Amino acid sequence: QVQLVESGGGLVQAGGSLRLSCAASGRTFSSYAMGWFRQAPGKEREFVAAISRNSPSTYYADSVKGRFTISRDNAKNTVYLQMNSLEPEDTAVYYCAARDGYRDYTRSYSYDYWGQGTQVTVSS
Repeated sequence: QVQLVESGGGLVQAGGSLRLSCAASGRTFSSYAMGWFRQAPGKEREFVAAISRNSPSTYYADSVKGRFTISRDNAKNTVYLQMNSLEPEDTAVYYCAARDGYRDYTRSYSYDYWGQGTQVTVSS
């Protein structure tokens, strides 16, 4: 069992930056691959970024590649999402998730634990 708590969301103008954090507690954080997803009003939850367990490989949705960076600090049990050059289309609730297995990292059903989400709003 692992508990996830996101923070760092807020209101920002287009072109600005935010850094989201996701603090984990419970089982050994380094045993989980981690991901970020987002859900805009009226839309399905979509994959944003993922990072592997210990020798971190990173993966991104095409829509955020080159603007967002996922990272993790296993000593602090935290995963981050640095978001630069934000666009109004990035407005959504952002969720972090932990994956115990090795299924498709882009699919929400592959993840075992979820945070409560943090709102990101980008104004034009």
